[in-house]
Amino acid sequence: VQLQASGGGLVQAGGSLRLSCAASGRTARVSALGWYRQAPGKQRELVASITPRGTTDYGDFVKGRFTISRVNANNTVYLQMNSLKPEDAAAYYCNAHFRSLDYWGQGTQVTVSS
Repeated sequence: VQLQASGGGLVQAGGSLRLSCAASGRTARVSALGWYRQAPGKQRELVASITPRGTTDYGDFVKGRFTISRVNANNTVYLQMNSLKPEDAAAYYCNAHFRSLDYWGQGTQVTVSS
């Protein structure tokens, strides 16, 4: 699976950003797609994921602020992030998971100014 992410940037606290990730490859349509993030000095953590059938999972810190969605017709996953906080600043990585395999896109930086 190949992953092409976009949509990061700089936003003020309380603002919104939308990340997109287009997945391609033979198993893209049957893979769970999601987003992880990693801040400097911290471990990579799950932000949100969605299965081909639409089952979602979110990191505890999301608390209703983010919404993940998926368009199966073109294997694209979106992450709508609202009420952003300075602690949400990190490199965000698109992920595809199929059976025991994980694929990663290039990180897209999210910066939140206070």
